[in-house]
Amino acid sequence: MSHRCAWPKHELEIAYHDAEWGVPVFDDMVLFEFLTLEGAQAGLSWLTVLKKRDGYHRAFSNFEISKVAEMTDEDLAEVLATGEIVRNRAKVASTRLNAQRLLELRAEHGSFSNYWWSWTDGQPVNNEFKSMKDLPAKSSLSETISKDLLKRGFKFVGPTIIYAMAQATGLVNDHTTDCFRHQECLHLATQK
Repeated sequence: MSHRCAWPKHELEIAYHDAEWGVPVFDDMVLFEFLTLEGAQAGLSWLTVLKKRDGYHRAFSNFEISKVAEMTDEDLAEVLATGEIVRNRAKVASTRLNAQRLLELRAEHGSFSNYWWSWTDGQPVNNEFKSMKDLPAKSSLSETISKDLLKRGFKFVGPTIIYAMAQATGLVNDHTTDCFRHQECLHLATQK
């Protein structure tokens, strides 16, 4: 069997790592999903969020940005009451707020994807880390993006959250060099 990064232990994490983590994402709804999920993960394990991922899709209209932006306070209260997502009022409210800010950002940049990938001139940052202990929790890139998003009124977009999103969506390739996905994700980046 091929070697993979050391962090996935649970079958959900392994499936996510092997199919999604580090794959360049250019779809606005998927980018919004990761912005939401990475914000929800703050202070929790990624496994907790993965277990609730289907609930997030149901709660937030499969991350259709315009629909989430129009959610009412009553809609958000219902989402919290279901128990299908992380029950944190501030994180849930930030999902609607971030959708509203994304509509403004899309008007300015044409798409969330255009904005997201503009930070790296449309190309993933290919890191060459040998082990998980070498991976940073944040970078100068994530600090810069975080600062810009905060200035635009987004919430739950600190540099650590943004770095995790960059890893998840392939803005950075942080598969360790001995992981079979490192080269695969490099190849995928050239296929866009």
